[in-house]
Amino acid sequence: MKTFSVSESRSIGWGQPVYIIAEIGINHNGSLDIAKKLIDEAVTAGCDAVKFQKRTPELCTPKDQWNQERDTPWGRMTYINYRHMVELGYDEYEAIDKYCRERGIDWFVSCWDEEAVDFMETFSPGIYKFASASLTDHALIRKVKDTGRPYILSTGMSTMDEIRDAVHQFGTDNLMIAHSTSAYPCKPQELNLRMIETLQNLYPETPIGYSGHETGLATTLAAVALGAFFVERHFTLDRAMWGSDHAASVEPQGMQKLVRDIRDLELALGDGVKMVYESEMGAMKRLRRIHRSERLAAATELHAANTELQAG
Repeated sequence: MKTFSVSESRSIGWGQPVYIIAEIGINHNGSLDIAKKLIDEAVTAGCDAVKFQKRTPELCTPKDQWNQERDTPWGRMTYINYRHMVELGYDEYEAIDKYCRERGIDWFVSCWDEEAVDFMETFSPGIYKFASASLTDHALIRKVKDTGRPYILSTGMSTMDEIRDAVHQFGTDNLMIAHSTSAYPCKPQELNLRMIETLQNLYPETPIGYSGHETGLATTLAAVALGAFFVERHFTLDRAMWGSDHAASVEPQGMQKLVRDIRDLELALGDGVKMVYESEMGAMKRLRRIHRSERLAAATELHAANTELQAG
């Protein structure tokens, strides 16, 4: 199993704590102040990283949608103008980079186009992530692959053949894979968490994780119990905020609970080797009718009797 260093203090892979990602995405609604508040809440919750999304609107928005009008928090405007409004620029990301360093939390992005990769390379991210929509965008994967940095492929809306094809073309060097279902929010019966085990069996040297869009927290804990080395959940200050991803996001109090429960679950899973703990000794002495010393004595007597019979 490979282990990837993401920053000076954090790694993903065998023997490492579950790497917990608060996916801010575009839930900052174009506001640096909201982005900083989300970073603060992620730090308070104990997350390892926050993640954003970076697009070049003209490259990622189909031209037939550019001039379609829609209602937004900034009034009615064309879709292409809206896409620009929710994109953070260089000054904002420079401030985010500095703020995350001060707060001691990793940050990185999902790039949706090659220009976005060039943009983010100025910040030397420790890792990249591909949105599920990009799994078949081999030109974009190649662009990130050429940076030499670790990257996560998310597998929502993808067939097994598409997953195999991407891994076959680009190999497993620097690769991590996130199981995901691209529904917002996702129904429990479509989460298919056992795909974590399927992917781990298919690529045993590759850290497998989980990117969830469901409501509730229990299923993300189940992903950890099934072996996820990293988990990602969309994160918001308030699920009622305007925007496409808020409803399928976790609020600060929920993220605090999720991180706490993941850390407890890591401790509870143990190493699979049976032992009697010191904390059990009192109960053993009180509750067992036959104690270890008596069992040993009985075994010794039985062995002696068998030896005598064999001799006779």
